[in-house]
Amino acid sequence: MRFKRRGLLAAFAGLCLFATVAGPLPASAQQPLAETFTLNNGMQVVVIPDHRAPVVTHMVWYRVGSADEPQGKAGIAHFLEHLMFKGTNKYPPGAFNRIIRENGGEDNAFTSKDYTAYFQRIAKDRLGLVMDLEADRMQNLVLKDENVLPELKVVEEERRERTDNDPSSLLGEQLDAILYLAHPYRKPVIGWMSEVNKLTREDAITFYKAHYTPANAILVVAGDVTKDEVQKLAEEHYGKLANTFDVTSRVRTDEPEPIAPRRVTLTDARAASPLVQRQYLSVSYATAAKGEAEALDVLAEAMGGGATSRLYKKLVVEKRIASYAAAWYSGDGLDSGTFGVYGSPVPGGKVDVVEAEIDAVLDDIKANGITDEELKRAKTKLIANTIYARDNQGNMARSFGTALTTGTTVQDVLDWPSRIEAVTLDQVKAAAAKTLDIKRSATGVLLPAAGAAAGGGAPATPSISNSPEQ
Repeated sequence: MRFKRRGLLAAFAGLCLFATVAGPLPASAQQPLAETFTLNNGMQVVVIPDHRAPVVTHMVWYRVGSADEPQGKAGIAHFLEHLMFKGTNKYPPGAFNRIIRENGGEDNAFTSKDYTAYFQRIAKDRLGLVMDLEADRMQNLVLKDENVLPELKVVEEERRERTDNDPSSLLGEQLDAILYLAHPYRKPVIGWMSEVNKLTREDAITFYKAHYTPANAILVVAGDVTKDEVQKLAEEHYGKLANTFDVTSRVRTDEPEPIAPRRVTLTDARAASPLVQRQYLSVSYATAAKGEAEALDVLAEAMGGGATSRLYKKLVVEKRIASYAAAWYSGDGLDSGTFGVYGSPVPGGKVDVVEAEIDAVLDDIKANGITDEELKRAKTKLIANTIYARDNQGNMARSFGTALTTGTTVQDVLDWPSRIEAVTLDQVKAAAAKTLDIKRSATGVLLPAAGAAAGGGAPATPSISNSPEQ
């Protein structure tokens, strides 16, 4: 399963901002926005009450992703995600999904560079059932070659479909590989095919036993529940599980300080239009100084967050050299973040002209910052957009799970709107000057045909996802 996201906190600040922006909620609607507790075995639990419908979203997050894979086993985290549906002695192969469907629910899972998560959405009176299912496979997974080997073929085909057959995804993969020299973020979540096709049942079992245990997991429940209701069920189903290993801090290779820009050009006849994309190695919310990550979120919104942004107005509206142009900041990495810009020339236009104009906008912002009007507009848009996240249980649960598996806390989530409001022009300018250093960048150019420098035909919006999840 794959998602795209622009930043860690912007997607869900509305959880705590709704009353501030929309006015006071009636007394009957006042409720805790998020409560947390920890079971005796170390498993953290977050409860997000939402009593508008008798439905719950139940998510189990593990603090393990593709960046935690052993050398030579790229893709094992994602492969294990697939295999977690292959059954236990209590619930044999096929039973998990069948039981969820028979009870009117839906379920899925996803893997990222820093975490793996499993979720179900179901009627609230079935919450104990899904807890029983998840708790069982947390420790009792049974893998057999007759289930594992066919699933490996599924993963291989998934890579072909989502990456190998998508020129923009291939470009993103190449950019990650050159942006990071040493850190495992350079690997694709789905893995390199040369390693994926060698994965075995033994590899999956070893990875499972090394990372899946209560103290390395977080339970998030959003919906028509109270803390007391969730705590009783969590203690019944998860609290009885003993840890099978001691959980320690994740150790990864540090990325050396960049000393030179990097560049890659990908020519692919399947590309609908040319594209230039650049990524800058940046801080994340977990590694940033106070206010720095928030300033980058504001900068990305002001620079390339839509039709009123600096890049869009300059390249698309005023100079008419680009079909689209935008910027993004992804600050939800445990070890680092990325800041990106991209654009595509109009039919008949040239990639180098678009890139030069993007550079001009970046240089101006580094030298002069953004305007007070841009600052206010960016803050307003970030805050307004997040309000809608409160209407979706899955978004709420996902938000807190992402935060807790990538080095931030429940309180960080709740405090995000006030920190965005506190961002100043000077902070944005300082963040731009520090981050938009060409030495910290990797630039990718996608061309539709050999030697092409200009676009032709209708432009296609690229699948830009600096931190893909599978």
